[in-house]
Parts: sequence; structure tokens; C-alpha cells
Amino acid sequence: MQSRDVPALIDDLERRTFDYFWELGNPDNGLVPDRWPTPSSSSIAAVGFGLTAYGVGVERGWISREQAVDRTLATLRFFARAPQGPNASGAAGYKGFFYHFLEMDSGVRSGTNEVSTVDTSLLLGGVLFAQSYFDRDDRRETEIRRLAEKIYGRVDWPWAQERGAWISMGWTPEHGMHAYDWKGYNEAILVYILALGSPTHPVGKDAFEAWTSTYDRTWGKFHGQEHLSFPPLFGHQYSHIWIDFRGIHDNYMRKRGIDYFENSRRAVLSQQAYAEENPSQWQGYGKNVWGLTASDGPIDASFEYKGEARLFRTYSARGAGIEYILDDGTIAPTAAAGSIAFAPEIAIPAIEEMHRRYGKQIYAEYGFLDAFNPSFTYADADLHHGKIVDGIGWIDGDYLGIDQGPIVLMIENYRSDFVWQVMRRNPHIRRGLERAGFKGGWLEQKASAAADSQHASVTKPH
Repeated sequence: MQSRDVPALIDDLERRTFDYFWELGNPDNGLVPDRWPTPSSSSIAAVGFGLTAYGVGVERGWISREQAVDRTLATLRFFARAPQGPNASGAAGYKGFFYHFLEMDSGVRSGTNEVSTVDTSLLLGGVLFAQSYFDRDDRRETEIRRLAEKIYGRVDWPWAQERGAWISMGWTPEHGMHAYDWKGYNEAILVYILALGSPTHPVGKDAFEAWTSTYDRTWGKFHGQEHLSFPPLFGHQYSHIWIDFRGIHDNYMRKRGIDYFENSRRAVLSQQAYAEENPSQWQGYGKNVWGLTASDGPIDASFEYKGEARLFRTYSARGAGIEYILDDGTIAPTAAAGSIAFAPEIAIPAIEEMHRRYGKQIYAEYGFLDAFNPSFTYADADLHHGKIVDGIGWIDGDYLGIDQGPIVLMIENYRSDFVWQVMRRNPHIRRGLERAGFKGGWLEQKASAAADSQHASVTKPH
């Protein structure tokens, strides 16, 4: 696989982050832990990232194709056979969707968490990647493609449309459909594309029209960048891992004169500018130390900082945008590293600076630990987890699967377009985009011509 040259640290970070999925995934059922080393259930979104990462591992020579087939088959066989039903326990999902968290060994619902439409979609991103990547004419790769079709085709998307054309965020046996739908720009663009592309239970085109009709309230200028805002950067990363939005436009973005890739780039640039201004005067912020997204944090409590009470949080959707600013001084390396495909000229220096300044404490077996906070130095705090390190502040003790995924996969998209090229070949992704009204760019090529080889030479990014 041809590849753009990157600094040695970027190559090392990609490999270490890949190893999170490969070494920690359950080889019997493919489930990937939500976090590590703290014991946890499996996040189905992390499984979707893992299924995609296995192909990266093959192309990079880290694992063999046979090894990737073994793990992928174990994963897809599990999800194809996992029990579905309305019962509150003993099931893995309902109506083709899956619970957000599953027990690592049994694979059934963990606790009382919800059937999640977006996390199922992130899982399906990996399922459909496997369907397109494993394209050889042999028994096992044929089974991968068949199982992927079964898992995707079973999802009853219209069932999740409780209120008009919008898609609900989730459902539980105890309370029924969630009261909130996917509205406003965020990571759920993948939800709507997959729902539109379904060969068996698609939603109508009015679903995407309803989705984009809520955009205007989040369009605006933030720190010099005019774009569809969503404060945490994960919302600008997740769907882009699988869908190459460069040069293709739906009706909304056609009117705005940009594509979704450029929109994400602007969101990243605005976050760096916000960190440089550093309105809350947090320690360490600057040109090359930035990045707010959903991540771990030190504690849910207030402490005095620079003469005033400041509220710190544990896991929260930190971000900076026109809707809100949630910033307690906690930096998540995935915010910058997962944005490398959008703005490499600022993401790579940020990765390098965080590694140079804090690397001995925050960079370990699987790359960057989830988060750190140079401003949180309160040694007597009753921390939720993590620890205080002299001269650095709070550092997390865990890796999170959903924050690891964007790092390895967006590094690879930056280096070689690999995931994007594979997903261009998937007929369901193409169908969903076309039904959503996307035109231009690679979508204008005939399906056969659009099937660019995963070994294609690197193209210059936006």
C-alpha cells in the first residue's frame, strides 16, 4: 500500500493504537472493551472501529490477512447470531439494532443501557468496511460478505422514527423510545446515510431533509471559522472515518459552497484558535496543545482556580463552538490526532508537542492515554480515576475505545486514503449518499470506476 511519508511518531502512534483493538479484543466474539485497563463492558462503537482497523493492520503488515479474517468472522458470526428481542435482559439488541454496551464474554446487554441508533451505526461502519474489504472469492471471505449483509439488512430503521421523519437516539425495554431525536449537525450523519441506504428497511428521503432542516441553528462563525458547529470534535470525525466527503455535496452544503470535509477542517481550525486565545486561562493551552472532545476528566467537583471557583468534570462532552463551551482545562489527544486528515499542518505539531511535553506520562502501550489536565493539580482531590503527577497535573489512567478509533483510522486516511477508498466500493454507502442528495466528486463516477483499489496511490488531501 503506497503511503504518504509521516514522522516516526505518527507511525508509532498508529501502530500502538491499532494494538488496542487487536490485543484487547475478545478473539471468541470480537467484542472490544469500552476502556482499559479499568474493567469494562464492550462498546459496540469500539467494535466498529476495530473491524475497520483490522484491514489497516493487514495493509500495514502488522497482522496477516488470515488473522484479520479470523477475527472478523468471529465478530460477524457473533452479531449475526446474538439474541434479539424486547426482553430487558439476555438480549444483545432489538429490531436489528444493538445495545450500546454488551458484556465482554456473554455479549448480552450490560446493565440497563440503551439500544443505540448511533452506536449501532458506528458498528455498521465497520461491518460494511469488512464487506467491501474482504472481496476474495473464497469460502471464508464470502461468509464475511454474507454475514455483513445479514447484519445490516436486519436493522429496522423506520421503527426508530417515533416523531415524524427524524430518527430517535435510542430505546430501552423499560421506557420505550428515547424522547430525543438526531437533530442539528453532529456525528449522526452516518445514521441517516445508513438508514437511507438500507436494502431492506430504508427510511424515506424526507428523513435527510428533516435532519438538514435543523442545521441553520448551528451554522455560524466561531473563532474566525464559519461552519456548521458542533462543539466536541468527535462529531466532526466519526462519520468521516468511513465516508469520503471530499468534493461531494448535499443540497445544504451546495448552498453554503463547501463540503462536509471542509466543514470539519474549519471546526478543527476554530478549536486551535480557541486554545490559543485561551479565554479561561488554563495551564498549557496554546498553538500546539489543544483539543476538546468527549473524554474522561478528573472529578465532578469545584475547586478554586486563579481566584474563582471552577467546575471540573469526569466523562463529559467537552467542546468549543457556537452552541456552548464546555472547557475545564482537560485536553484529549484524540481531538487533534483524530483530526489529522482534516488539518495535518496543525494536528501533527500538536501530536508532537503533547508527546514532547508530557509523553513520559501520557504516552504508553497503546499510544496516548485518553486525557490529561495540566491545570488540575489538587493533590488532595478524591479523583474518580487517574492520578496527579508533579509538574504535569492530572493524567487519565485509561484508554477509551471510541477515542482510540479515530486516531488509528484517520491517521491511515491521511496517509493513504485507505478506509475511504474501500468504502467507496460499498453499494450501500453509495445508495445512502445518493438518496440523501449527494452529488459530485467520486459519486459521479460509474460504480465500477469508483471501485478504486485499496492499493491506489495517495492523492493530495483537501
